[in-house]
Amino acid sequence: MKITFEKKKTDNDHLVIVYNRNFKNYKAQQILPEENQILKSAVARDNKLNEAIETFHFRHKNDIKSLTIVKVDFSGNPDEFSKTEAYGGKLFSFLERKGFSKILMMFIHLSENKELASSLLNGFSLKSYRFDKYKVKTKKKVNIQTLKILDLNNDISKNQRDILTNGKAVKGVFLTRDLVSEPANILFPQKFVEICNVLKKVGVSVEVFDEKKLRSLGMLALLGVAQGSVKPARVMIMRWNGSNDKKQPPIAFIGKGVTFDTGGISIKPSGGMEDMKWDMGGAGVVAGLMYTLALRKSKANVLGAVGLVENMPDGNAQRPGDIVKSMSGQTIEVLNTDAEGRLVLADVLWYIKEKFKPKLMVDLATLTGAIIVALGDRYAGLFSNNEDLSEKLLKSSRITRELIWRLPLDKEFDKLLNCNVADMKNITGTRGAGSITAAQFLKRFVGDVPWAHLDIAGVTWSKKGTDLSRPGGTGFGVRLLDHFVKQNYG
Repeated sequence: MKITFEKKKTDNDHLVIVYNRNFKNYKAQQILPEENQILKSAVARDNKLNEAIETFHFRHKNDIKSLTIVKVDFSGNPDEFSKTEAYGGKLFSFLERKGFSKILMMFIHLSENKELASSLLNGFSLKSYRFDKYKVKTKKKVNIQTLKILDLNNDISKNQRDILTNGKAVKGVFLTRDLVSEPANILFPQKFVEICNVLKKVGVSVEVFDEKKLRSLGMLALLGVAQGSVKPARVMIMRWNGSNDKKQPPIAFIGKGVTFDTGGISIKPSGGMEDMKWDMGGAGVVAGLMYTLALRKSKANVLGAVGLVENMPDGNAQRPGDIVKSMSGQTIEVLNTDAEGRLVLADVLWYIKEKFKPKLMVDLATLTGAIIVALGDRYAGLFSNNEDLSEKLLKSSRITRELIWRLPLDKEFDKLLNCNVADMKNITGTRGAGSITAAQFLKRFVGDVPWAHLDIAGVTWSKKGTDLSRPGGTGFGVRLLDHFVKQNYG
């Protein structure tokens, strides 16, 4: 859905007027007298107990027209941005249910309420996303086709630039949702790479390693996961150099990209296995983040890396009890082939640490079911070896409302990974602290680099939808990490 700015009201569009309850001095211009009277009446009787979104019908000449009035509380406090975004999502759903196809939105005193407008439009746009490209016979008609912003300001281009610049992350979220939503017969490792060619068009450099290159690098833990599939593994490195100092160490984001996870020989139950098409959610977030950073011309040097494999149980598949040598030189006994994501990340984390000497590393992975038991579908799990990095991520989480909750790392948990026949095993064999021990496993491959691990297994996909998404992929993580980069690095 494209957003355009207009200087004049058109008769064919449904008018939506947004006013800020904290900014009562308004002068509505270029709207019908009947509309202005309804607006004045709505403001006068507003006691914050009546409906925040109302549609009114009135007669003008020989026509019946309608007007929707939206009342928002916004004073610019950090916690209000995400609430206003959620409000924008609710507004989209409201107007869609009403059947309006062409929307003309007017913000009272737009120049003084650009942050409000930006947040509300972000939520409106995020909620508009739908993944229905494969529906042929029963494809639902898109109700809201156009959204125009009525801007009576003389400097319309400045308002447009300021408001839409803050919405760049929406396009990144949509790329992530596209990747997460594709079925596994379409999205295998090489196809993921091909879809991400869109990054090159906005200035992101992309390098792809095939299996021959991965083997020469010693990424045998990652290749062990892939060896049961006819779809070859890939590692993709994405770079955005936005800093004036191109030699400045990058900040690095690493994503788990298991394009389908059967569990391998340790096969999963059939019920719900179809959901494992989105086990590449971490890689999807990294791609969406890199797209966002390039679109908004971030001033930071940022590196994205994703390990892309398919975990399948054929005659060549990795077996429980196999021992593999990781790129780090550390050996791993694979007790369970369904604990494969950590094997993929281990090699990619080590490669990024050694090759690029990053300022920090953040990895994202749909890593454990245990995190869903602990935090449900509301929070992602945060694990880190660095207090400052954790606090910065938590601050961005609070502002964007892409919520994360920190869990501990501890040497006693790490001991559970020790193994009699290799340097470590990929699971502990105990039921407790599954998300923590998975994070402890990853910690063995990051050295002293400030590092954070986000376990996003519970928040990548929503069965019932959220304020900002329909049922399906959420794109969780793109806006959180974009805010983190913008606030701390540019």
